[in-house]
Amino acid sequence: MSARGRKKDSGIPQGVVSRLPVYYRYLLELEEQGETRVSSAQLGEGLDFTAAQVRSDLSFFGSFGQQGYGYNVSDLLKQVRNILGLNRVYSMILIGAGNLGKAIASYENFKHMGFKIQAIFDVDTLLLGNHHAGCVIQPVWYLEEYVQKYPTDIAIIATPSSASQEVCDIVVRNGVASIWNFSPVHLNVPDHVLVEHMHLTDSLLRLSFRLNEKWRAEESS
Repeated sequence: MSARGRKKDSGIPQGVVSRLPVYYRYLLELEEQGETRVSSAQLGEGLDFTAAQVRSDLSFFGSFGQQGYGYNVSDLLKQVRNILGLNRVYSMILIGAGNLGKAIASYENFKHMGFKIQAIFDVDTLLLGNHHAGCVIQPVWYLEEYVQKYPTDIAIIATPSSASQEVCDIVVRNGVASIWNFSPVHLNVPDHVLVEHMHLTDSLLRLSFRLNEKWRAEESS
């Protein structure tokens, strides 16, 4: 996973940004389990961070804990939710209704967090007009008209590589300033446009590397 535009963020290191969703998920689990307080040491132990790392990360956004008490779970969760921008609703569109696109659109947690897919586009005539995740799959040639008419916060691109830059250009020139890219190519965008590149095979290859390192260590021992 990589991102453009971090230099425009507010001086927050990329490592800290990448750990914020981890804190959010863990705090959500603690709240669901009925936990009311947690220390930086407990957070670190649960997430395989150090207590110092936890305190350092959170200090970029304010002072949330109390010495000798730790953090109130619900209060800290609310703060992290606000830091992540989960206190508003995001209007999204999905371009590409293949297996990957359908899986993304079907994931209910996105909607629960405020990320709502309002429209889906594809080129496959067998898919056009079908309903998926509460949306009618529209022809991709309606894409430009749609983004001109309806404000869109995030465009999700899940197209084959041959089409991804073209649809990216369409949404960018019509004012969409944030893209979640699942296509297997790196998109070229203006500096003001934020892109998160989700290269799914990268994670698998990292796991493959670690697995082979483990096997080599076992063979040499």
